Amino acid sequence: MVDRGELTDKAWAVIEPLLPPRQGGGRRWRDHRRVINAILWKLAHWCALA
Repeated sequence: MVDRGELTDKAWAVIEPLLPPRQGGGRRWRDHRRVINAILWKLAHWCALA
């Protein structure tokens, strides 16, 4: 079950190829899906982004 503000597997399959690949070096990246779900959650709950 997908919660409000989270991507479905079908939606993620469309979005994932559009994101940049993970690269070595620098700081560790967060999982793209977790970041997008967090943004969607913030938008769905009208929370401040700061």
